[in-house]
Amino acid sequence: MAPSFEEKTEGKSSSRSSDVEVVEVSGVRQDDDRLLAKLGYKGEFKREFSLIETIAFAYAIMGVIGGVSSTFSFVLVAGGHVGMVWGWIIPCCFVMTIALCLAELASSMPTSAGLYYFSAKLAPAEYSALASWITGWANITGQVTLVCSIDYTVAQEIVTALIVGTDGRVTLGTGPTYGILLALLLVHGLICSCGTRLLARLNLLYGALNFCTTIAVIAIFFVHSKKTDVSAHQAFTMYENSTGWQNNAWAFCLSFLASMWTLTGDDSAAHVSEETAGAARNAPIAIISSVSLTAITGWIILISASFATASVSDILASPLPMPFGQLLLDAMGKKGMLAVWSLILTVLFMAGAAQCVDASRVVYAFARDNALPGSRYWKRVNRHTQTPVNATWLVVILAGLCGLVGFSSTALTSLAGASTIGLYISYATPIFLRITSGRDKLKPGPFSLGRYAVPLGAVAVSWVAFITVVLMFPGGNNPTAISMNYAVVFIAGVLVLAGIWWVIDARKWFKGPVPNIGKVDSY
Repeated sequence: MAPSFEEKTEGKSSSRSSDVEVVEVSGVRQDDDRLLAKLGYKGEFKREFSLIETIAFAYAIMGVIGGVSSTFSFVLVAGGHVGMVWGWIIPCCFVMTIALCLAELASSMPTSAGLYYFSAKLAPAEYSALASWITGWANITGQVTLVCSIDYTVAQEIVTALIVGTDGRVTLGTGPTYGILLALLLVHGLICSCGTRLLARLNLLYGALNFCTTIAVIAIFFVHSKKTDVSAHQAFTMYENSTGWQNNAWAFCLSFLASMWTLTGDDSAAHVSEETAGAARNAPIAIISSVSLTAITGWIILISASFATASVSDILASPLPMPFGQLLLDAMGKKGMLAVWSLILTVLFMAGAAQCVDASRVVYAFARDNALPGSRYWKRVNRHTQTPVNATWLVVILAGLCGLVGFSSTALTSLAGASTIGLYISYATPIFLRITSGRDKLKPGPFSLGRYAVPLGAVAVSWVAFITVVLMFPGGNNPTAISMNYAVVFIAGVLVLAGIWWVIDARKWFKGPVPNIGKVDSY
């Protein structure tokens, strides 16, 4: 039977509507590429990340349940119940000021170069290249060590699962754990070598699993808390210092590493802005949304964990590498713990994959401006996937080398501290320039802080200065070569070498971001 006039009309109307949507999306992407061209770069990626996928990407990198489970020992040792509850939320408030400042910069200059591009454009002309150089190397150091630290914790969570699953019959030493780390890095390298469309869709899965697992763990702990009889007064105010440091206030500050490490990745949405449709609007929304969601859900997890922890000392005495696993074991028994642990492990594995993407974009962008040894190789975009595959594998190799610190008893503290310090120094540098020399240089994008930019920026920079000092200290006094916090070695080593390179040679040829397109509008 032939379709009626109404059906034909409806079909044509539907087709026209679809055509209009395609044109609108195409128009947005053309606007993105025009803005990118004004910043000096030609669009080389497909813009496959939508707003929700960009938020999911940033939220997946933070992997809140994975981050909390990995760093649970830090808050237990440095404060017990107080460390869990207040050691998380206090830093989150300061990190939010950093996120707001970065969101403003990403809205104004949506490019994969991100932080070091911001520094170059906001610094005084004579110091533009140097500011860009320092920011770029600090960011790359943080990005690579963050990939390593995430995959190292995944390896430790696998070891924890083996211990529980075999009732302690199978325990792995540092050598096998390092082998697991290398295998994880290899898998992440393969995943991150795929095309942008697949990576964008995977992030939806990452974000959904992260959120659902978080809700499940919160529910489990609140149910278990009925058996522990931990009062609200204990859960929120009971302080226990197991660090070895005599000053309780200082010891409490060491618990901040948990939230600071989990909340690294504030800039991730900026680094995929060249793959995001409507980047000037969507990148800042993703930054603010992901940080807010991670801060809130992480705090609720730790509040529920505080109520579920009957004895901090008993949890710390557990033979498991991850004390969070012992708390789940107490709450659910062996089978239940392993089921939930496998989900947490998967969330952290996905966070590692997302972070590998983020780090590869930073390496690609820095190489695009000829700032890395062998830049001509690392800035190549694969013609099949249209992604920086070479940069991805450089990240994998460097992260594997960083993993050698795993033979130290404080490996996680060192890797988490190094990644956090490196990234937050790279965040603070353009923010500092924004509120000083760049106060009148910034051309606001769709998201602007207006008159609040300077006070928020001042708070953000002051916090980074403080937390950088805190995170370089060892977890206990009188450290040995084995228990030393090697974060300072990573950060100082890279920045000193980068500084020497700058003085001897790089200052002669590195001019900051290099336009790879014809005529560029002045910023």
